[in-house]
Amino acid sequence: MANVVRAALVQATWTGDTGSMVAKHEEHAREAARRGARIIGFQEVFNAPYFCQVQDREHFRWAEPVPDGPTVRRMRELARETGMVIVVPVFEVEQPGFYYNTAAVIDADGTYLGKYRKHHIPQVEGFWEKYYFRPGNLGWPVFDTAVG
Repeated sequence: MANVVRAALVQATWTGDTGSMVAKHEEHAREAARRGARIIGFQEVFNAPYFCQVQDREHFRWAEPVPDGPTVRRMRELARETGMVIVVPVFEVEQPGFYYNTAAVIDADGTYLGKYRKHHIPQVEGFWEKYYFRPGNLGWPVFDTAVG
């Protein structure tokens, strides 16, 4: 493994829908790969608006399973294409009533390595995260990736 690993971080404005938001991040990832990045991380729940300013059941529509949901599947393809490790933060539904603020970790060959579920869930005005997310229950996993 190289001693120096170039990383990219993306935080982007909401586009108005999941499809264009994912496409926007794919373009950021391709550009990062062209510039030599080997790993990229997206912002919290990157494929949806940050909805935790309000408590509204409508926002549960953004949840999807991990790893078999559409966003993680698409990011696995992107990892294979770019050869980058990708950290994919999404709103995970495990089963009805069990929702998490989750980051899937995908290796540079597109292999799904596992996930981290956020432990510290704030519940204060403007950050009503406990309304949506349960605290993480998978510990603090460490993933052996192509870059470290």
